[in-house]
Amino acid sequence: MQTAEPSVTVSRLQSGVRRAEPMVWLSAGAVVLALMVLLGLLTLLASRGFPHFWPQPLIQLQSAEGNPQIQLGVILDRELDTKETLHRVLLHRGAEDYYDSPLLWIDEGRVTDRKVPESAVVIERKNQGPVFGFLQALETKKHSQALTGLSPLAQIARVETALSEGLPGAGGLLQLRLASGRVIEVSLEDLRTVYAPNAMTARDKIAHFFAAMGRFLGDSPRQGNSQGGVFPAILGTVILVILMALIVSPVGVLAAIYLQEYAYRGPVTRLVRIAVNNLAGVPSVVYGVFGLGFFVYAIGGSLDALLFEDRLPTPTLGSPGLLWSALTMALLTLPVVIVSTEEGLARVPTSLREGSLALGATRAETLWNVVLPAASPAILTGLILAIARATGEVAPLLLVGVAKYAPGLPVSGEFPYLHLDRQFMHLGFSVYDLGFQSTHIETVEGLVFATALLLVLIALLLNIAAVLLRSRLRNAFKPQEAV
Repeated sequence: MQTAEPSVTVSRLQSGVRRAEPMVWLSAGAVVLALMVLLGLLTLLASRGFPHFWPQPLIQLQSAEGNPQIQLGVILDRELDTKETLHRVLLHRGAEDYYDSPLLWIDEGRVTDRKVPESAVVIERKNQGPVFGFLQALETKKHSQALTGLSPLAQIARVETALSEGLPGAGGLLQLRLASGRVIEVSLEDLRTVYAPNAMTARDKIAHFFAAMGRFLGDSPRQGNSQGGVFPAILGTVILVILMALIVSPVGVLAAIYLQEYAYRGPVTRLVRIAVNNLAGVPSVVYGVFGLGFFVYAIGGSLDALLFEDRLPTPTLGSPGLLWSALTMALLTLPVVIVSTEEGLARVPTSLREGSLALGATRAETLWNVVLPAASPAILTGLILAIARATGEVAPLLLVGVAKYAPGLPVSGEFPYLHLDRQFMHLGFSVYDLGFQSTHIETVEGLVFATALLLVLIALLLNIAAVLLRSRLRNAFKPQEAV
């Protein structure tokens, strides 16, 4: 029997390996599927978002019907008409203040002439949407320049020269002829940029692409967030996540330490753990309602009565703001941090605690110098999950601090530098606002995908930073775990 025991052990081990193989392959397949879904999502967002920054060609269509019969714009979509016999195109004509609607469906079967004029230009304005047309003249108080006989590049060079010489301060005007023949005037003070997409070379288009991306990342929004950049939303999102992490980390870790290390393991402790696990499944909008009632009205209103009585009835802290949003998101992600930290503390070997106590360390010293460093990777895992959830949440923020357009940034050069009482902008809310509140969704579709891609990338960057920190801590305390 002694000689048969090793073969029996090996047989059981081989049997266990064979039984585990399907689970190994299933786990590997799940990881591959998750990576494919992530890459597919990024590819979809990039393929639909990057064309927003690429200069699209301006098409001039002349149809047998309609008034005016000549239209100039960018083709956004193409589909079959109601009879399913002819295709029709959706033309973005721009200039919402000069047309009844910037969008127009045109039957391709009734188009008598189709051109791609090199002299057609796009004028992007600071206060309104883009205008498509043909440059006619540049007028200032000093002189007037005709632009009709020049090439598109020469026309744009004249305009850029006028801008660099400071002529907008002298009341400069740019005359532009629309496709309908109407001549309009655009103030140089309102002019943001002008370019001729049909006359651009490949190098010019690439340069325009990166310049447009730079303006998107660094500028403030305008015209109901449908134009301009998203810098205030980027700043608001990052500051909110950082504040949330600073609040939820110590509170969640301390709660987990008490439950795992000090609390009596009885029915009360089990009920507390059940309650914490159930809180993770509460809809996020419920946290927003709680934050509005408790943080904003109860705590904020009480602080206003104590500290800012002279400003009442105008609220200071008793209105939605950055601080209450961070506290609400911290409460939302608190269960994740508690559960992850508890699991990390439970995995620390008992021998480490006993060895530290045997060497004369107190229980608090053992916890601080031995247990917490060994459990730090699990703590950071909980923080990573909290950051991932908080970055994309929008529903609670609608009630406790986010704004469609915030007049001021949450940080400034004025004391106290970080203004916790201010409302802020958020990338997630910008996606929601553009996608569901825009009058003409087709004109901002590319901006929606670009903003969503930026939100996903910011979440990935924050998570990657936390993962790298977790890896460094895990390697730093690996010798202690081995002891």
